[in-house]
Amino acid sequence: MGKSEADEKILSYNDVVLRRSDLDILGGPYYLNDRIIEFYLSYLSSCHPSQDILLVPPSIAFWIIQCPVAESFKDFLEPLQLSDKTLILFPINDNDDVNTAEGGSHWSLLAYYRNANQFVHHDSFINMNAEPAKKLYKAVLGYVGLSESGTEARFLECTNSPRQVNGYDCGLYVTAIARVICDWHVNGKKTDANEMWFSAVKEQVTPSAVDCMRSEILALIRDLMARHSGQRAPE
Repeated sequence: MGKSEADEKILSYNDVVLRRSDLDILGGPYYLNDRIIEFYLSYLSSCHPSQDILLVPPSIAFWIIQCPVAESFKDFLEPLQLSDKTLILFPINDNDDVNTAEGGSHWSLLAYYRNANQFVHHDSFINMNAEPAKKLYKAVLGYVGLSESGTEARFLECTNSPRQVNGYDCGLYVTAIARVICDWHVNGKKTDANEMWFSAVKEQVTPSAVDCMRSEILALIRDLMARHSGQRAPE
């Protein structure tokens, strides 16, 4: 496949434009890129259009982690209305070079749950992204607001988070865990804030289920392409 063919726009979904090369990534055992992660989180947002849920795009999460000017945070973060959200999901990438797009080699997920006053880091490869996750946590801590008792939200590294069984499925674990957490929040029984979504993630995010995510996302994209066959992606 030539470069121009690989760059061909195949689907415009919300604010995300997918390209032909993204289908190849999903078709083989490859590391997911920013576009696929952003697409799936956008899809989850459409499935759960609650005003108290925010799924942050990878580009914004990356900017929060890497922003060198603290004064820029207020104008950037206030429109996100973090203090109004009950559940916020941040995809974390270990790319530390602001000049390199699509950089990094590992994805993880940082989830904030207001009712437990806690940020939870789900990393499928033994805390590999602990440093960028804590950096993002510290950056947004002052913007999510205090608990009713006036205390700041805690950071928890989830030590029993599902672990990947190969070197390339970390992004799929992010999508799978994000889906379970959103479903739990919308449909689950949230009577015990301390229990949260941990048992649901443990039960549902298995290696076989994660392996199926690749074909599920690919099928979802093809279905949306068929529905939007008359729509031309914006230039």
